[in-house]
Amino acid sequence: MRGLLFGFSFILICIELFVGANALYGPSSPVVQLNPSNFKSKVLNSNGVVLVEFFAPWCGHCKALTPTWEKAASVLKGVATVAALDADAHQSLAQEYGIKGFPTIKVFAPGKSPVDYQGARDVKPIAEFALQQIKALLKDRLNGKATGGSSEKSEKSEPSVSVELNSHNFDDLVLKSKDLWIVEFFAPWCGHCKRLAPEWKKAANNLKGKVKLGHVDCDAEKSLMSRFNVQGFPTILVFGADKDSPSPYEGARTASAIESFALEQLETNVLPPEVTELTGPDVMEEKCGSAAICFVAFLPDILDSKAEGRNKYLEMLLSVAEKFKRSPYSFVWAAAGKQSDLEKQVGVGGYGYPALVALNVKKGAYAPLKSAFGRDQIIEFVKEAGLGGKGNLPLGVTPSIAKIEPWDGKDGEIIEEDEFSLDELMGDDTANKDEL
Repeated sequence: MRGLLFGFSFILICIELFVGANALYGPSSPVVQLNPSNFKSKVLNSNGVVLVEFFAPWCGHCKALTPTWEKAASVLKGVATVAALDADAHQSLAQEYGIKGFPTIKVFAPGKSPVDYQGARDVKPIAEFALQQIKALLKDRLNGKATGGSSEKSEKSEPSVSVELNSHNFDDLVLKSKDLWIVEFFAPWCGHCKRLAPEWKKAANNLKGKVKLGHVDCDAEKSLMSRFNVQGFPTILVFGADKDSPSPYEGARTASAIESFALEQLETNVLPPEVTELTGPDVMEEKCGSAAICFVAFLPDILDSKAEGRNKYLEMLLSVAEKFKRSPYSFVWAAAGKQSDLEKQVGVGGYGYPALVALNVKKGAYAPLKSAFGRDQIIEFVKEAGLGGKGNLPLGVTPSIAKIEPWDGKDGEIIEEDEFSLDELMGDDTANKDEL
């Protein structure tokens, strides 16, 4: 019996030593210890800001962070909660938040998706970042936005902005769009789809204005299901710059993981910027019809600038387009006098070339660039136009766009007229005088 008790005690000691060797935060640590049982109450249902470190006990960087994280917890005590989750012991919970490396620090605020902390791993920058989140939370509350309690509460009353897609609108909305689309193919009876639904809704709302999310009911849209070779539910496809070759999303089915993935894709799925010559009504419709703002440049005649000068203007405009490639703007150009009706409608020509106007076709308004035609001035002009268009003028009637031959990239040729003499021009008059 004594030997049995000794053996049992030895096992307990070994377990304690093992746990102590693998745990980074002891019971007296100011850092709140998280697990699947208390994560919702301590983090998701918190009324304040919570900083969560996802760590692995064997991770050297995590061990190095431990004293800093504990000090941050002490500094922020009563201001924000500093917590930690052993992602090695609770892998499924870590996967829900797309944790791929250690340590990963996420900041949770009521009613919002968690944001990653990517600053320096020192107490001061960590505390300053926490204060930024607290200020944002207070600002929301002062503005009357409901932010208390779990983020789950706020999403129940908020309608989803995920777009319902079908065989009638799929091509126009998704395939012909320049936007990044992430589309869920689901079946109403699918259990996994039902579990994904609130996360999908939350991700769609949080990504509004950045990435477009849509959904297809495959029970009702079997043609789309077949077209994109959907064989299971839910299937999530990513339609990036190459719309003809969508790629599957294989990450965690949580709002935060979908959002993180979408924002990463946004960095790599942007079409290269363009500055297109306005050669006809079809270009006007394609580039300016759907753009929030269409910037139209009127460049000097090729005889005035030559190819070298024109290319410099185009290169400058392209660099501006590159800077604003994530904005819903388009950039087009026309040579002086080639689109005379458009020039007349926007008052171009009287103050020379080059000229630039910001054009909103839908609202029937435009604003001219009144400063120098330089890169810095154009960038400021684009920014001002995007903020609401001070100095907008009514466009009046829809301008007529002429169909012209595109510029061939060469210098212009001066057409030499046939030489003639004054005698030839005055020939008839001379003859009449002789007769007199």
